[in-house]
Amino acid sequence: MISKNTDLGLLLLRISVGGLMLFHGVAKLIHGISFLVENMGAFGYAVYIGEVLAPIAILIGFRTRIAAVLLAITCVVAIATAHAQDIFSISEHGGYANELLMLYLLGSVALFFTGAGKYAVSKTNNWD
Repeated sequence: MISKNTDLGLLLLRISVGGLMLFHGVAKLIHGISFLVENMGAFGYAVYIGEVLAPIAILIGFRTRIAAVLLAITCVVAIATAHAQDIFSISEHGGYANELLMLYLLGSVALFFTGAGKYAVSKTNNWD
């Protein structure tokens, strides 16, 4: 019988949610966020928290639950602003038009409820 390894599963979830979202943040570091600042003002700079700092914290397992909330908020703001026209849309391939953002959002919500697991930098704080 195969035994469960919840902590390994949480590590894989952290790598997928944090690691893949970090690519979006790095792209913004490289190419800039002028398009966001034009539309959102100084609030646009918060994308660096949600797409760079929070994913790094999720990846290493440091205050994962706080980082997950920040990432979830970032996803909600992205859906509500940049992708609002697709909230009730199906893509040309038959999937939900906002499915990538929803995967990040729901993955981060799952990490909020579970925490980082034992394969994390920090695991003794309530916010880990």
